[in-house]
Amino acid sequence: MIVYNVTCNLHPNLANEWLSWMKEEHIPEVMQTGCFTECKILKLLTEANDNEGVNYAIQYTAPSIESYNQYKDQFAPLLQAKTKEKYGDSVLAYRSLLEVIM
Repeated sequence: MIVYNVTCNLHPNLANEWLSWMKEEHIPEVMQTGCFTECKILKLLTEANDNEGVNYAIQYTAPSIESYNQYKDQFAPLLQAKTKEKYGDSVLAYRSLLEVIM
């Protein structure tokens, strides 16, 4: 199994509106691609001196690397562009790919 992790940093004043948009619009669009079987939203509780704002991790589970690659090649550019259009630089995203070992 593969986990596609998107960690987002945003201003606390934006958090409620952004979370609603993620739950009601963005995540359903990602899941409708059929490339992922599960999605979780996690809030980072650990505070760091050099980190301003609030951080969330959105974790999408794919059954295989092929499913993730299909998402990355066919769907991600448009969905990421829609997010950038809506939020600009107000939401900073860091993407990583993980393999489930156990």
